[in-house]
Amino acid sequence: MFTENTWYRYQYSRMEIKNVNKDILDWLEEIIEENNGRIEKKEWKSKYNSYVVYDYEPFCTDGFEINLTISSYDEMYLYFIKYLYDEKVNTIDYLNACIAR
Repeated sequence: MFTENTWYRYQYSRMEIKNVNKDILDWLEEIIEENNGRIEKKEWKSKYNSYVVYDYEPFCTDGFEINLTISSYDEMYLYFIKYLYDEKVNTIDYLNACIAR
């Protein structure tokens, strides 16, 4: 006998990562793939005009932010991907601050 909640076990969890740096985008895509994640949506959104959103990389990427929607069958994979991304960004910021001194 099936219960109402059995279908939740197969439902994917989603997370959105906004304003990804273009320089670490390839690294992030590899990390998502290695950790049982999948990129559901990748979009380039204009910082100046909210109506301009591309689902492909525009010719000139200045003035655009990259947003990713990722999914996984287990929520913990998404939290781990987010942790790795935050640590990478914090390390880059720290090293840039060291260089600026």
